[in-house]
Amino acid sequence: MRRTWAALIAAALVAAPLAALPVAVTPAAALDNGLARTPPMGWNDWNAFGCNVGEKLVEQTADKIVASGLRDAGYTYVNIDDCWMAGSRGADGQLVPDPAKFPHGIAGVARYVHGKGLKLGIYESAGTKTCAGYPGSLGHEQRDADSFAAWGVDYLKYDNCNNLGIPSRQRYQAMGDALARTRRPIVYSLCNWGEESVASWARPVGNLWRTTGDIDASYGRMLYIFHQNAKLADAAGPGAWNDPDMLEVGNGMTPVEDRTEFSLWAEMAAPLISGADLRSARPETLAVYGNKEVIAVDQDRLGRQGRPVSMKNGLDVLAKPLADGSVAVTLFNENTAPAVISTTARDIGLGPARGYALRDLWEHRTTESAGVISATVPGHGTVMYRVAPTATPGRYAPHLVLDTTAPGWTAGSSATVTATLTNHGTRTADGLQLGVATPTGWAATPLTPVRFARLAGGQQAVARFRVTAPAVLPAPITRATVTGTASVRGPGGSRTIAAPNAVELAAPVRAPLKTFTDNAAVFGAQGDRLAIDGAGADLWSRVDQYSAIYRPGAEHDGSTTTVELTAQTPTSEWAKAGIMVRNDITGPGTSPGYVILAEAPGKGYVLQWDSTGSGRLDSNSAPSNEGSGTAAYPTRLKLTRSGSTFTGYRSADGVTWTRVGTATLPHVNAVQDVGVFTSSHSEGTTGQADFTDFRQS
Repeated sequence: MRRTWAALIAAALVAAPLAALPVAVTPAAALDNGLARTPPMGWNDWNAFGCNVGEKLVEQTADKIVASGLRDAGYTYVNIDDCWMAGSRGADGQLVPDPAKFPHGIAGVARYVHGKGLKLGIYESAGTKTCAGYPGSLGHEQRDADSFAAWGVDYLKYDNCNNLGIPSRQRYQAMGDALARTRRPIVYSLCNWGEESVASWARPVGNLWRTTGDIDASYGRMLYIFHQNAKLADAAGPGAWNDPDMLEVGNGMTPVEDRTEFSLWAEMAAPLISGADLRSARPETLAVYGNKEVIAVDQDRLGRQGRPVSMKNGLDVLAKPLADGSVAVTLFNENTAPAVISTTARDIGLGPARGYALRDLWEHRTTESAGVISATVPGHGTVMYRVAPTATPGRYAPHLVLDTTAPGWTAGSSATVTATLTNHGTRTADGLQLGVATPTGWAATPLTPVRFARLAGGQQAVARFRVTAPAVLPAPITRATVTGTASVRGPGGSRTIAAPNAVELAAPVRAPLKTFTDNAAVFGAQGDRLAIDGAGADLWSRVDQYSAIYRPGAEHDGSTTTVELTAQTPTSEWAKAGIMVRNDITGPGTSPGYVILAEAPGKGYVLQWDSTGSGRLDSNSAPSNEGSGTAAYPTRLKLTRSGSTFTGYRSADGVTWTRVGTATLPHVNAVQDVGVFTSSHSEGTTGQADFTDFRQS
């Protein structure tokens, strides 16, 4: 019979108590309503559906939570967000569920959800209206709280829109008092976006409080929110939790980034509220949400939020003491390239011991260390351990870490790859062999011996290889993976360790085309195909970050520029790619004569321009700074110039054209730079745009 990790840890613990990590004195006791003693877990519709919420969606999601095993993993709350109600209150002043969306009312949905062994959450705002413009609860707190209780609601998310400038604590306390008077147990979630130092006063008011603005399904935004929330560990504890917003796992980040977000939220004792469409979630997405070993860290009854041990150069270590005396350690690599991240048992607060058991919570494997806690962590990735002292060293295989350097390649070039295996264990590793695995068309040749009879604790084995990239690339930008490998004999048989390195090769951009970036980018050109893999926070107002392949001085009165945008990474709904014209493309934020014709994955098509000559985009072709149409790929884009007036068009077939917008610009030079560009709208996250048939006349 297999023993659980908790049982193994309990058996391995040394009798000495865990050395505590520094914790500031809590300024106030938590809300005494007996709820949310561990961080709430569940689902909310907003991230995936916005205002498209209704009875059928909520009930189908409840069904999937049960059928997928997520209910049994701890996901309890099924939460309805904004747009659930009618546009005005009833004649009696009561909130009215939209009868088209909720034909059986909120009470009917609550009965269905409760019948599944789940609980129901609802949304309101501490203002005159909700964020989507529906009736708010400001001045109606007791009436609305009584409605929620009568309907069978178990959780309230209370937003902050249209608040009339009334201090948050006053507004949120009013609803908290109203909920208490209903005598129904309702978890109270304060959503004031981290404003007015909410973490300093929210503990006696609500069970959880948002510490930041809204999240989105981009690595850059997730990273920013992590940094904001990680500072606030002092405020968290049983019944009172920092809330860095809903999980975007399954909504468009990479699988590595999904795993990272889930790990960081669990380490920070954050609510685990899925914002995905669970009904259609892929098995790998459900596997992330359902990782019970990571969930156990989040739900640990000690209720401590993980604290940063070190955060240097984008290599982060967090430690979270757990109720059984073990410590959850998260190693997070903020950067794009793999890196070794290390800490020690002493640094995470554990006392001296003969050895330490390291349980990898994603690989579900236990190794043993003499005291170093280390891993090679992929770019944007996370490794998560549960660490405990052991009085019986030698029980598990030694903790081995493989580091593989992977320098840059160009087509047909060679480079030396070094594989280094370090034994951090208390026992010797036997029968080692180091290697490098390369894609088809690559070649790898050993330069040094690759076999080692044994590797004692604290020692390293090193091997070097000559690795050659193929001379002909299949695309302007080609991605491949060069993986260092190590095979080791040990208890239970042989095992293999892999250290993959992502490689990006680009065919060079040649004259008369030039390239420019003011952030980070890779450019490629092959025949009539162009590709840009670039970052960039945005192109709007004071922010002007982009990457471009362009022709200097090719734009003029009467010119027409066309290109086909064949693909675009959806790093954000406002990621932009298309045609750019300005007097000097190498002058972001300063050069006038600036206009772009762009496609955005979630917004469609826009013409945006600089109407003042400031060198910053400030005007948009669509109302309310939205886009027109629905983004599709491939799409042809056309930008024409007549004097200082520019007109943008889009077309699915290059025959029938739809006008996107027209703009007249000041300070336009007789000749200008023109090119194709991309901006990921997610600082620190790169996204690729692919173009064909870039023409200018």
